[in-house]
Amino acid sequence: MTIDMDKLIPEIGLIKEANLKNLTRKVWEEAVKRGGWTSDDLNKMPFTLLIRKTEVNIIEHTRAVTLTALRIAEVLIQEYQERIAINTDYLLSGAILHDVGKLFEYKREKGVFVKSREGDLLRHPISGAAFAFKHGLPEDVLHIIAAHSKEGDGSRRTIEAIIVNHADFVNFDVFKE
Repeated sequence: MTIDMDKLIPEIGLIKEANLKNLTRKVWEEAVKRGGWTSDDLNKMPFTLLIRKTEVNIIEHTRAVTLTALRIAEVLIQEYQERIAINTDYLLSGAILHDVGKLFEYKREKGVFVKSREGDLLRHPISGAAFAFKHGLPEDVLHIIAAHSKEGDGSRRTIEAIIVNHADFVNFDVFKE
């Protein structure tokens, strides 16, 4: 059974450049397939294993981060106009794909989501960026995925990566215990 990613993550449709839109969708579809996940799994998969009993799933989190990032970009563009340049297609693709590596970082044991062996070896920003690289995503999108979490701390981030990093942490920190 094929999962309709455009239905699960309608923000994919906001990407204007057709090839980037298709590649972004394909990375999610292939990650779902590789992980053996179903649509039901994705709607139950917690967005983090660091917060016990979170009721926010990976799809809700992905959509919230994407929309938060987009709103931040819209405000920055409105207020600073030509003084900054934001590639909103890269921003959207990177936000949509920022946690795709969690489909490899997690597994299910006795009905509970836990960290997989792959997750012990490679955190999701690295596995997600590697998987996206395999599918031909632009370097700027790979950078957003790889730098969205602590792995990007201390390095230079593009404006799109800065925005996704902050959008992700806003959507994480509000649920911390």
